[in-house]
Amino acid sequence: MRLGINLGYWGLGMDADNIAVAREADRLGYSVCWAAEAYGSDAATVLSFVAAKTERIDVGSAIFQIPARTPAMTAMTAATLDTLSGGRFRLGLGVSGPQVSEGWYGVKFDKPLARTREYVEIIRKAMSRERLVHEGAHWTLPLPGGPGKPIKLTVHPVREQIPLYIAAIGPKNLELTGEIADGWLGIFFSPEHSALSLDALRAGRAKAGRTLDGFDLCPTVNIAVGEDVKAGVDGLRSYAALYIGGMGSKEKNFYNQLTRRMGYEQAADEIQEKYLAKDYAGAAAAVPHDLIDATSLIGDTARIADRMQAYADAGVTTLTLAPSGFTLDERIQALRTGVEALDRAGLA
Repeated sequence: MRLGINLGYWGLGMDADNIAVAREADRLGYSVCWAAEAYGSDAATVLSFVAAKTERIDVGSAIFQIPARTPAMTAMTAATLDTLSGGRFRLGLGVSGPQVSEGWYGVKFDKPLARTREYVEIIRKAMSRERLVHEGAHWTLPLPGGPGKPIKLTVHPVREQIPLYIAAIGPKNLELTGEIADGWLGIFFSPEHSALSLDALRAGRAKAGRTLDGFDLCPTVNIAVGEDVKAGVDGLRSYAALYIGGMGSKEKNFYNQLTRRMGYEQAADEIQEKYLAKDYAGAAAAVPHDLIDATSLIGDTARIADRMQAYADAGVTTLTLAPSGFTLDERIQALRTGVEALDRAGLA
């Protein structure tokens, strides 16, 4: 099992530290460094900067938001980043959510599965450097009746195929991810509830005549290093409450729905009700201890090593760490503990 690092969003006051974290992860042999985007910093610019400051570690988008760019633009960006980084780019995609898609990008959040399938198909065509022709429900290239003509990408990516990942939570999106992607970007993944994700991914792979062999299962997990497990859990409560309670509307919150599928229906209701009422402290307090502990790496090196073994046993191939600390020293300690725990578990 390989390790990754997720820098999260740029522009939160830790930008210089983010580069130091990426460089330390590079030095320690981490496999990939991911950057995110929502409606602040864009991931492409961040990744180009990280790639320039590192030597070996891959850089990946977790995620590029599908409503933010046309598929051809995403292909151009992926090809450019792969070239600039010397073949170290991984393309992670996701549909985002209705509030961001419609409120920020002005793109209707409808038929996300069909849109994702077309998006990936166009990207693969473009990056294969064939002349781009596509006729679908969401995109038609070239536009009919005008001056447009089939064009092919002028940039030559370093690799023939750039690894393509999809961030997915719901069963149908997970199945699509297994069918059309090279890897999966997960969140709130628990080894004890792995079937909620992996069964659908396997079904998608079977549709494509494949298995999970060679498919990168890549969940992001928070890591909190320390002897006091309760303190580590408490430090992650606000993060969990934000996603379960406030990331989306009451009717459509994918993280809340996942929490329900994991068996925490009552807690999911309470967290969302309190968060939407702006009782953020109450929402955080309502997140079950066991839910956070099951979806994170918390404790000393030995305890974290045991949990890493559980993730490996569940089939995870790249475990991406998101350090819970805000200081550079805390984040660097988490990186080093991750390597020590991986070695202790015999997974390196």
